[in-house]
Amino acid sequence: MIEKTQLARLGLFDAKLPRYTSYPTSPHFSEDVQDGHFRKWIETLPKGSAISLYLHIPFCRRLCWFCACRTQGTQNDAPVIAYLKVLKAELDLLKEALPEGISLSRLHWGGGTPTLLSAPMMTELAGKIRETIPFGSDTEFSVEIDPNEIDEARLDALAAAGMNRASIGVQDFDPIIQQTIGRLQSYEITRDAVEAIRARGIKSLNTDILYGLPHQNRKRITESVQKLLSLSPDRVALYGYAHVPWMAKRQQLIPSDAMPTPEERLELFETARRLFAWDGYQEIGIDHFATPEDGLSIAKADGRLRRNFQGYTDDTAEALVGLGASAISRFPQGYAQNASATGAYTKAIRAGNFATSRGHCFKGEDLMRARLIEAVMCDFHISTDEICDSFDVPRKRVQDMLQKTSNEFEGILDVRNDGLFVPPEARSLTRMIARSFDAYDLSRAGHSTAISEHHKRFSMTIASTRPFGVS
Repeated sequence: MIEKTQLARLGLFDAKLPRYTSYPTSPHFSEDVQDGHFRKWIETLPKGSAISLYLHIPFCRRLCWFCACRTQGTQNDAPVIAYLKVLKAELDLLKEALPEGISLSRLHWGGGTPTLLSAPMMTELAGKIRETIPFGSDTEFSVEIDPNEIDEARLDALAAAGMNRASIGVQDFDPIIQQTIGRLQSYEITRDAVEAIRARGIKSLNTDILYGLPHQNRKRITESVQKLLSLSPDRVALYGYAHVPWMAKRQQLIPSDAMPTPEERLELFETARRLFAWDGYQEIGIDHFATPEDGLSIAKADGRLRRNFQGYTDDTAEALVGLGASAISRFPQGYAQNASATGAYTKAIRAGNFATSRGHCFKGEDLMRARLIEAVMCDFHISTDEICDSFDVPRKRVQDMLQKTSNEFEGILDVRNDGLFVPPEARSLTRMIARSFDAYDLSRAGHSTAISEHHKRFSMTIASTRPFGVS
């Protein structure tokens, strides 16, 4: 067991780190990548290959105070209808550029609140997607569902459209904490939503829960985790809340003096982690948990666990295409991000162009370092042979990198001839270990501390990180 004093000396409670769902991370994207890059990267996808698709719906009926996502509130459907029209036009552009025979490996609707769409809107959008890219034989279609913003008709529409995995954000079930963060979502309404989802034959359920919230203590997080476990989710993401009121103005409504200390955050995380483990969940990476039968657990056992903008994944597709304002795509050649403002995104699509406004073309050691970081984050192990074979790097070069990293951590890590190993007691340091392989300057990135951040995927243009390297 590593003592807190040693963790503090190594900088765990002060370090400002990325979440490493990409490498390089989004603050290092530049405006050098534009529409032409995105179009070329789409057109050069291998014929007959499978890709993943993310659609961003940046609207909410209410804006939760804790959330740092780029979303906009709306009480009527007019802006949503207008946005969907543009999104469908973007799908038309994509269809024109795609090579023959492309199919879908994964489809995810995120936000914002995708379930604020009406049932007819959902049906129409899903139909448009199928016209653009046909589903494969085992396509996974997941949707982020707000239990406060769902009903029978919309669930029927999603089930009919092929949704086979649902994702529900819980945050915390304690009413005092919910009041403080501006997110009222009772256990009962969440349970009813889960039961309604499963009644439609949708067996796979993801949930998110936060630690490090205001007024949270071990008793409260224990009660919330136990309630969550009673819903029997297949996967759980245990994210750390980042209190960044200087970046997210809504968070100014949350009292800063009610926040737990970094040391208390570590205790909250460990309390929740133990509860999930005791209930039979497999630990996936640094902040996910899954039932033994879930795809993430199987991928972990097989050495196929990967990391992308949605966190840990078993998706094997080489390309992840993001559509909608601020969405990020990853190709073998690099990253491309759409304009974040809906106005700029809309203008580009209406002009017949893709909305790419920034990104990054892989160069130098980017891909090798990306794999080093991913291996640490997913497997807590870097194989020297894999890196040498995959990137044609001299063995001494790799071993020197691994030894240099080990030296930074006071002998806690285990470096052998076959690679680097992170022991279980050192896994709270994972994001710090990953940082040691990052060749980019982190000083200008604006990341939050190593144990303090939760941001929704895709929708951020600021640095996006999560605690202990949470997803």
